[in-house]
Amino acid sequence: MENEIKATVEALRQGKIILYPTDTIWGIGCDATNAGAVERIFELKNRPQNKSLIVLVGQDNQLNKYVKEVPAVAWDLVEFAEKPLTIIYDHAQNLPSNVMGDDGSVAIRVVMDEFCKNVLHRFGKAIVSTSANLSGEPSPSNYSEISEAIKSGVDYIVPLRQKETNLATASTIIKLSNNGDVKIIRK
Repeated sequence: MENEIKATVEALRQGKIILYPTDTIWGIGCDATNAGAVERIFELKNRPQNKSLIVLVGQDNQLNKYVKEVPAVAWDLVEFAEKPLTIIYDHAQNLPSNVMGDDGSVAIRVVMDEFCKNVLHRFGKAIVSTSANLSGEPSPSNYSEISEAIKSGVDYIVPLRQKETNLATASTIIKLSNNGDVKIIRK
């Protein structure tokens, strides 16, 4: 796995778009702070610009880098989550506008997957994670379900877990407002 981590980090540093396994479904990703790379993901997926993207971090202490004020309850939610949990926070920071929602929010998941944690640790920044499908099509539950349009449209495909046939599922998504409101977006 060491070679795959190094190659993935190098691709991210070069502003490339990657196709990679996550703690949920396969994702298309890039440096979350690189607006040009993010734009290429929207173009590849044919995704409307007003649909924000999920950002991955490797540790909960990185939340403060990308969110102005992390609600106190978020720390417990992240720590005790038994399955992948994406939280939408108010007031993103240090990210380009095309990663954020129209209201300035950002969806962030602290990853549980060893490969992703290692990539994020070495890269030192957040990465985008959006499902590896064209907009409007079903999300692939494993690598074999990813379309050739996506595979040929990325710059680097991580050569791990491509033969797995287990059916992966997307993360739970909640919106956690600074005023204490919690809204379940996806179970």
